Amino acid sequence: MDNLGRGPAPRPAGGADASPEPPTPAPLPYEGVWRFTAPAVDASVPQARHAVRDLLLRQGVPASDDLVQGLLLIVSELVTNAVRHAALLSPMLAVEVAVGAEWVRVSVEDNHPYRPTALEADHGQTGGRGLLLVREVTREAGGACDVEHTASGGKVIWAALPLKPARLP
Repeated sequence: MDNLGRGPAPRPAGGADASPEPPTPAPLPYEGVWRFTAPAVDASVPQARHAVRDLLLRQGVPASDDLVQGLLLIVSELVTNAVRHAALLSPMLAVEVAVGAEWVRVSVEDNHPYRPTALEADHGQTGGRGLLLVREVTREAGGACDVEHTASGGKVIWAALPLKPARLP
C-alpha cells in the first residue's frame, strides 16, 4: 500500500522500523472560523467590534490586551470603510474572524468592486486615514494585511496578527 493515508507506511530496507510520523495535533480549543453579516449602516461598527471582542473572550483566545485592542481598532476601521464607501453597492457586509494556533485574522467583505487606497496624512482632513491606521497597527504587531477581490466581484480586506509578540531583530 502507498502512504497516502490508505495504509501503513512502507518499511525501509533491512527490516528496521521507520520512525512513525508524529500525529497531526488536534486543533486547540480556541481555533476556528466565525463569520457574521450585518447591514452597511453606522450601528454595525460598534456591533461588529463588540461581537469580535466577545468571541475572542468566549473562545479563550490567548491574546494580550494590546493585541485585542489592535484587532478591535482594525475591525472598527474596516467596517467603517465598508459603511461609508461601499454601502451604495453593498447594503450588507460580512465580518470574519479566523483563529489559528499562533495567529488571528479579521476580515471585512463587501460587494463593492473598487479597491480602497490608503490616503497620506493630510493634517487639514479629519478622516480618510483608516487604512493607514490598519496598516500601522498590523505592522507594529508583526502581522500582515491586504485587499483581495472575491469571486462575486467584491473585495475582502483582512489583517492577520500573531498571538505571540513579534520578536525584535
